[in-house]
Amino acid sequence: MRMWSLHPSYLDPAGLVALWRETLLAQKVLQGLTKGYRNHPQLERFALQSDPLASIGSYLSGVLAEAAIRGYNFDATKIVSPADAAASPYAQRIEVSDGQLAYELRWLRTKLERRSPATLQSGVWEGVDLGRVLPHPLFVEVPGPIASWEKVDPAPASL
Repeated sequence: MRMWSLHPSYLDPAGLVALWRETLLAQKVLQGLTKGYRNHPQLERFALQSDPLASIGSYLSGVLAEAAIRGYNFDATKIVSPADAAASPYAQRIEVSDGQLAYELRWLRTKLERRSPATLQSGVWEGVDLGRVLPHPLFVEVPGPIASWEKVDPAPASL
């Protein structure tokens, strides 16, 4: 299960579909509808919010928006607690560190070099550096290290 802190526009088609599917699973976990994944580290930042389902709903809404831009037909009715677009869908934003964003960017870039090199040639990746990483709209960037819940690869690829 991977719920990227990065903006969904960085993902290739397979990555965006996987993000949607895995975040829907995370939503079920937060609803208490699964036996597994209850202690998954990726859920920590959502579970700690005052309304975890609204937070995961806002996250899913961001993924849904990127899917719509690409012409994909994701089912919005699967979002249990959808973001209220009229009342600022990301009103309860979650902090993510610049260290976490940089780590995820390196990791995703390594995955895309193998799986989808064409994605790295697309407009969103042009000029990407560690100082210009866009977070998912739910997140607000703050200074700091890689998140404590992250399982860190001892040798992440460099940009």
